[in-house]
Amino acid sequence: MMAESTDSLVPLRSWIKDEAKKLNNCQNDRRKKKEVIVRLTTVAYGIAEMLKLVNSRPNGKHSLEEEVQIDNFCVHVGREADSFQHPWDDINGIRMISTGSSLTMLEPSYLSCLLSEEEKDGQMGRYLEVELEPSIVEGSPSEGTVSTDGNDNRRCQLFARLLYELFSHQPFPDEDVCTRINGDNCPREPAHKKTKVDHLSSRKELMLSRARGDFDNKADSTQTDSTFQVFARKMQELGIPVSICLMTQNLLESGLNGDKSGDAYNSLRVLSEDLHLLLLDPERFLFDKEVGEHDNADLLYRKEKLYGRDREESLITDAFCRVSRGKSEAILIGGFSGSGKSKLVNSLRDRVDAVGGYVLTYKYDDISKEKPLFGVVSALNQLCAIIKERNTSKGLLAITNKLKNAFGDDYWLLASLLPNISLLSFDFIVNEKPASETINLRSLCFTLVRFVRVLSSPVHPIMLFLDDVQWADDTALDVIHSILSDTRGSCMFFVGTYRDNEVLSNHAIYNFVEKLEASNVPTKKFSLTGLNQEDLTTMISDALCLYPRICKPLSDIVFQKTKGNPFFVLEFMQSLCTRGLLWYNRQQKRWVWNESIIRSEEITDNVKYLLASKLNGLPGNLQGVLKVLACFGTSTSEQLIGYLSETIEYSAIRDRLDDAISGGFIEKDGKGGFKFVHDKIREAAYNLIPTSDKNQFHYDLGKLLHATCKGKEVGDVQFVIVSQINRGLQLIESHPSLRMEIAELNMKAGNVGLDRSDFVTANSYFSVSLSLLPEDHWNSMYTFCRSLYFSVAKAAYSSANLEKAQKALQKIIDESKCLNEKLDALHLLVTVLVERDAQEQAFTTSFEVLLQLGETIPDSFDKRDARAMVKKTSKILGDISEESMSKMKEVDKKTEYILMFYNHISGVAFFAKPAMVPYFSCRMMQLSMENGISKYSIGSFLNYAGMLCNNKVFRNIEGGCRLGRIVMKTVSSKRFGSCSDQKAKLCFQYYALIAYYSEPFQHCRDMLREGVEAGLGTGDVRYSFLNALNSIRLGLLSGKNLQDLLKETEYYLSMMGKQKDNQTKALMLMFHETISLLISNSEYTAPTIATGSIIPPLQHCFHKALQSFFKSRSERCNHFAEKIMQAAEGGRQHHIFITFYYALNSFKVAEIVHTKKINAVPDQALSAFRAAAEHSKDNFQNKVELLEAELYNRDGENDKAKASYAAAIASARLSKFIHEEGLACEKAALHHKKIGETSEALNYFTKAQECYKKWGSQVKADEIERQIELMQM
Repeated sequence: MMAESTDSLVPLRSWIKDEAKKLNNCQNDRRKKKEVIVRLTTVAYGIAEMLKLVNSRPNGKHSLEEEVQIDNFCVHVGREADSFQHPWDDINGIRMISTGSSLTMLEPSYLSCLLSEEEKDGQMGRYLEVELEPSIVEGSPSEGTVSTDGNDNRRCQLFARLLYELFSHQPFPDEDVCTRINGDNCPREPAHKKTKVDHLSSRKELMLSRARGDFDNKADSTQTDSTFQVFARKMQELGIPVSICLMTQNLLESGLNGDKSGDAYNSLRVLSEDLHLLLLDPERFLFDKEVGEHDNADLLYRKEKLYGRDREESLITDAFCRVSRGKSEAILIGGFSGSGKSKLVNSLRDRVDAVGGYVLTYKYDDISKEKPLFGVVSALNQLCAIIKERNTSKGLLAITNKLKNAFGDDYWLLASLLPNISLLSFDFIVNEKPASETINLRSLCFTLVRFVRVLSSPVHPIMLFLDDVQWADDTALDVIHSILSDTRGSCMFFVGTYRDNEVLSNHAIYNFVEKLEASNVPTKKFSLTGLNQEDLTTMISDALCLYPRICKPLSDIVFQKTKGNPFFVLEFMQSLCTRGLLWYNRQQKRWVWNESIIRSEEITDNVKYLLASKLNGLPGNLQGVLKVLACFGTSTSEQLIGYLSETIEYSAIRDRLDDAISGGFIEKDGKGGFKFVHDKIREAAYNLIPTSDKNQFHYDLGKLLHATCKGKEVGDVQFVIVSQINRGLQLIESHPSLRMEIAELNMKAGNVGLDRSDFVTANSYFSVSLSLLPEDHWNSMYTFCRSLYFSVAKAAYSSANLEKAQKALQKIIDESKCLNEKLDALHLLVTVLVERDAQEQAFTTSFEVLLQLGETIPDSFDKRDARAMVKKTSKILGDISEESMSKMKEVDKKTEYILMFYNHISGVAFFAKPAMVPYFSCRMMQLSMENGISKYSIGSFLNYAGMLCNNKVFRNIEGGCRLGRIVMKTVSSKRFGSCSDQKAKLCFQYYALIAYYSEPFQHCRDMLREGVEAGLGTGDVRYSFLNALNSIRLGLLSGKNLQDLLKETEYYLSMMGKQKDNQTKALMLMFHETISLLISNSEYTAPTIATGSIIPPLQHCFHKALQSFFKSRSERCNHFAEKIMQAAEGGRQHHIFITFYYALNSFKVAEIVHTKKINAVPDQALSAFRAAAEHSKDNFQNKVELLEAELYNRDGENDKAKASYAAAIASARLSKFIHEEGLACEKAALHHKKIGETSEALNYFTKAQECYKKWGSQVKADEIERQIELMQM
C-alpha cells in the first residue's frame, strides 16, 4: 500500500528539473553523478513496469501519445530524507495520471541483512519489487505477455522519447526522428540483419585495421550508421550513459516498418528486464567504462558467480546442512575438465566457515597418483593448522585433552602421521617413533578415523574436498570410506570430483560408492554438463557488460563451438579478443564484434588446441618455466623453486614466475608455492614437450635437482627428484653404475615413505629399486639386498599385501648366510603367517627357529608334565613383587629372540595346541627369571597367571590375580616403553582371562574396550577383535544397557566386516542375536555367516543357555548349560558365568525332574561363588546371596529367604548389575507370591519391571507385566 501520509506526489517534469539541478551541481563529483543516474533509472524502471502492468489500449479518452509522455506521470517521493540509507531511497513509486494507478516500488528488507555495513555504504545496486494499485485492468493481457496488435511497439517508440527527456532534461529534439516516431511517410530504415558479404575481403579489411591499431574501426564496412544510431551517438555526446543511449536506439528501432534490427525491442517486458538489470548492477551495466587510450579493456567475468549451477549448488548445500546436524555424507561430482566442478564445490567454502566448519582440500593429478594416500593424510594434516589458527589457548587445551584421552600413550601414532599435530601442543612432539613400533594400513586408517571422530562434530563439521579423484586409488578411498562409515561420532562431508569421461566402469570410484551405500552412508552422484544457452548468454552478458538480448547472437556461436563448457568458453572468448574478432570500441564505449566473420572463421572446437596456440606464442624462456612446472603436477612448492633457482639453467626462474602469473597461467597457492590456474593449462604446458622427449626431460630435470640437493635435508623434495628420474629409466638400460645409484635413491625414498606410514608410495619406490638390480644381485650386493628385501616385506605387510611380504621374507631366509641374519625376517614371517591364518606353518616355523636357537621342546606335554613344570616355575618365581620385577635386568639379544619366538608360538598354541601352552609359558618364565626380562616376557607372565586362575589342575586364583596385577603395573611404568604393539594382547590376556576374578566387571570391560582401540591403532586386528568379543560378553553379564550394547556390537561387526575377519564376525553375530532377543520378542532374522566360519560348540551353548534362561525356557536352558558344565577342556570363561544361571534355572527344573544331580547344582554353585566372592565381592556377592535366598525358599525358611533376597537386591544395585537386581526382585516377588504376601509380591514385581526396562529388555518387562496382570485379576 502507498503510504500517502509520508510521501509527496511530485509531477515528473518538476522532478526532472530538480534532478537536472543536482546533476549540474555535481559535475566534478563522479559518485554523486552516478547517484543521480541511478535515481533517473529507478524512475524509468517504475514507468516501464507501470506501462507493462496497466497495458491499456486506446479507449477514446487518451491516446497512447498522451499516456506515454512526461506529463502523465508523477513520482512518489518520501519526506523523511534523513532516515534514508541511500540518495535514491526516497523514490517510493510512480503514479499514472490518466488511469489513476499507482505503482509502489520496494527494496525487500531481507536484502539488507545479507550485506555488511561496509557493503551497504558502497553498493549502488537495487533489487526492486513492485505492486500496482488498483491491480491489472480486467481484460488486459497479463504480465509477461507480448502484445500482438502493435501497441507494444508503439509504446516502445514513445518510451524512447520519454527516456531521452528523462536523462537529457531536454525536449525530444530532431524533427526527422519525431516524424519517424509518428510514422508519417517514413522511409524504410536499412535493416540490421545479417547480410551475405564477401567474408574473405571483410576479414582481410578487419585484420588490416587491427594491424594499424585501429580497434575502433567498424567491423563491417558494408553497413552505414542508421538514423537512430546517429541519434544515439548524439545522446552520448550529452553525457548520457551508453547503456541508456543504446536502449533508446533499440526502442526507436522497434517501430520500423518491415525488417527490424535484431536488437530492437519487441515488448515492454524485455525493456523492463533491461532497466532492472541496470539497477541490479549499475557499475557493470549502467555506467560508462573508463578505458584509457592506450589501455586494454578486460572481459569482466564474475569470477565468484556460478552460472547455471543452482540445482547442483542446492544439492551440495543441503547435504552439508544435514552433515552439520551430525551425520556424515558423501557427494561425487563428475564432468569434463573445465565444466566447473571445483568452482561449484568451492562455492560452499564460505558457508562451511561461517558455521564453524573446517574445509580441507587436496588436488590429485597424474603426477601425484604415485602417492594416492598422501592426499588424504595431507588434507587431514591441514586440519591441525586450521584449528591452531581459529582457537584460543583455552580452546586448544580442551582439544588437546580430548585427543590425549582418545589416544593415551598412542599419541605417537598421530604424530607420525600428522606432523602438524605438534602445533596444538608440545606434548605431541615425537622426535622418533618408539622402537619396533610399526603401523600398517589398517592402523593408519583407524588412527585417522579416531582423529576425525575427536575433532569433528555438528558444531565443527569437516568438509573434505578431493579434486580429480580419478587419479586416486582404492587405498585412499578406503580410508575415506572408513571415516565416513564410522558410527561413533564422525561428522564429515566428503566431496570428490572426477572426470567421468576418463574413468572406466571398473575404476575404484564406483566400488567406493557401492561400499558407502552398503555402509548406509548417504551418497549422491551427479555430473556437470556444459551451460545451457540461457546461462551462457548471461555469462557473456556479464563479461561484455551488455544487455543479454544483444549478446545472444554471439552467445549462440560460442555455444555451438564450446558446447557450454565454462573453461572452454573463457578461452574461446579470449581467443576472439586476441584475433581481433571481439574488441572494445572506445568511441561507442562498448564491446563490438562481427557475427558473420566469427561464424565463418574456422576456429577449433578443441580447447587444447586453443591453449597450445596461446602457449606457443609465448617467449621461449617463459615456455621453459611452464614446462618445468607442468612436470611437477598442478602445484610446485616454494622449496622446490628455491632449489631450481640455485641451478644455472633456472637461475632466473622467479622472474619468469612473475611473468607466468601476469599472463594468467599460474597463481600463488596460499602456502608459498605456485599452482596452475587450471588443469587444462598444465596439460597444455606439459604438451609443449614433444612426446618423444618427455622421458628425457623428466630424467634431466631429476638429475639436475639431485645434483643440486646432494647432501642436503630436502624433505618431500626427495620424492619429486626420484619420481622425475624414474620417468627416464629406459635411458639408463646400459649404464650399470647409474642403475645402482638410482636403485639406492629409490630405496632411500621408499624408506622415508615407510617411516611416514605412506606404504603405497614406499611400495612403488621399492619396486623400482628391485627392477634396477643386476641378475647376480645377491652375490654382488648382498648387504644392500638384505636391507632392500626386508623393506619391501615391511611395506608389503603394512599394505596388507601378505603374499608379496611372504615371498620377500622367504627370499631373505633362503639367501642369508647365517641364522642371525635371518631372525628379523623369520620374526616378521611368523607374523605374516598368523595374519594369513596359516597357524600350523607359523607354529612349525617358530618351533624350528627355537630349536636352532638351542631350545629343547617336547613333542607332547600332558597334565602330569604341566603340573611338574608349574611347580618348578613357581619355585623359581618365588614371592615376586612389583619392586623385584622392576629391578630385573634387561635380557641379552639372543634370549630376546628366543622369547620373541616363544611369544609367537604360545600365541598360536593358545588356539591351535592349548595343551602346549603351559610348557611355553613356564619356559618363558624360567628364561626371564634366569636371563632378564623384555617386553616379550610380559605375555608369558600373564599366560602363567591365567593358568593359575583357570586351570583346575593347579588353580590358584589369588596367586594368578596377584601376578597379573604386578605385570600390568610394570607395563604401566613404561619399563619397556609404551608397549603399544603389545597392548591389545596384554589387555586380552589380563582383562579377559584374569582380572574379572578380582576387579569389577565394568572396569575390565572398559580396559578391554581400550584394548580394542589399541589393537586397531597398531594393526593388531586379531587381539583387537578378541577384546571386542570379551568386552561385549562382560557388558552383557554386567547389565550394560542392551540398546547401547547392540549399537556397540553393530559397530564391531562393521569393523570386522571391513577387515574381512569372518570367523570373529561369526562369533560377534552370536552376541548380536542374544542381545536382540533379550530386547524384543519380535522375530530375529540371523545374518548369513560366511562360509568357512566355525562357531565352537561351547560358544553356541553359552548363548542358547543365556537366551533360554531369560525367556524362562528352563528345560532348554538346562540342556545347553549342562553341555558347558560337562566340558572337560575349553569353555572355562563360560563356565563361571553360566554356573549362576544354571543354578538358578535348576530350581525350576527340579520341580519337574527330581534327581540328586539337579538338586545338588545350587549347592555346588553356591560353594564356587562363595570362593569367588573372596576375591571380588563386586562381581560375585550378589550371586551368593541370591542363590542362598533361593535355597532358603526351597527349604521353606521364609524369613531367611526374605533377608537374603533383600541382600541380593542391595548387592546387585551396589555392583550396578541392573539386570541381576531385576532378577533378584523377580525371584523375591515369586517368593512372596508363594507364601501369600500379595502386596509385597506386587511391589517386587514392579521394581523388577523397572530394572528390566532400564536394562533395555522389553522381553522381561512384558513377562513381568503378565505376572502383575495375573495377580490383579
